[in-house]
Amino acid sequence: MFLAASIVVFALYFANVALGAFADSAILGDVGEMLVLFSASILFVVAILQSEAVRKQKDDS
Repeated sequence: MFLAASIVVFALYFANVALGAFADSAILGDVGEMLVLFSASILFVVAILQSEAVRKQKDDS
């Protein structure tokens, strides 16, 4: 779930950067881009930590 959310949020960031580069009509400003990229990073870290916890629990069993 968190990995999918991370991918969606990163796709939003990428679309904004692409719009700014090619169409010169970015939706988000600099601070908005930073917050979107930060939230994608946080969601990715949470997904990785959950994956490691599940793997560790599986190894302990």
